Amino acid sequence: MTMPDFGPLAMTDWLGDHLDDPDIKVVDGSWRMPGAVPACEDYQRRHIPGAVFFDIDAVADRTSDLPHMLPPPDDFAEAVGALGISERDKVIVYDDQGVFSAARVWWTFRAMGHANVAVLDGGLPKWRKEDRPITDEPPAPAPVDYKPAFVSEFVCNADHVRAALSGKEIVIADARPADRFYGEAPEPRPGLRSGRMPTAVSVSFNALVCADGTMQPPAKIASIFKAAGITRDTRVITTCGSGVTAAVLSLGLEIIGCGGHSLYDGSWAEWGDERNGDNEFPVVAGRP
Repeated sequence: MTMPDFGPLAMTDWLGDHLDDPDIKVVDGSWRMPGAVPACEDYQRRHIPGAVFFDIDAVADRTSDLPHMLPPPDDFAEAVGALGISERDKVIVYDDQGVFSAARVWWTFRAMGHANVAVLDGGLPKWRKEDRPITDEPPAPAPVDYKPAFVSEFVCNADHVRAALSGKEIVIADARPADRFYGEAPEPRPGLRSGRMPTAVSVSFNALVCADGTMQPPAKIASIFKAAGITRDTRVITTCGSGVTAAVLSLGLEIIGCGGHSLYDGSWAEWGDERNGDNEFPVVAGRP
């Protein structure tokens, strides 16, 4: 996998120095769980100057009843082209929680073949803490053509997960909090079973993020994955509740140089559906 020439993370001081560069495009990828105030309303009140808003619920596969599934390449191209972004631009994605849903947008761009994309480390909270500029002025991007180059290795489906469960070559890393992973807490979405996929390991996304919303140092990230049996040479499928925080694990794997990772797009929203049978979608609960 081709790494961005400025790394999977961008620092706030770097963006501050390059904010006005014509090939730098800043994207607000903030997102809320259903029922909360939409993130776009907060974006309209305050965002990094020039930033456009990427709605992961809208730029999605509209033929699926699963939440924010990866859009078809042509739909993605139409959406980001309307935001003034071409495949030649350097894209910096942030969110208003630190490092959270921005990772999902980063992963979406990577799946579409966009190598030069990075997550702003610490996101909007760090940007504001450093008293950097914000605005409520809406951007006016000029639409451009975007040429996607879909990278299938970045995304997997339930069949890939089943194949991984039947062997020992691929580790399934679940980003949900441990109490949900072990089936000790209910899922926030209705209609889902509690528990995990057999053989999956727990790597809560929160463990990779510091209290200030920045990513942990690479050595710390590597040690967290190592404790779960994952090294730079391990092939990994990341998963979570609906494919958002799984991307934080994917980002962490990219930071430590683990190139063999893909994201289960349906995640628990698909696998844990209470209408599924245990033969095709096995679920286990409890601690070892």
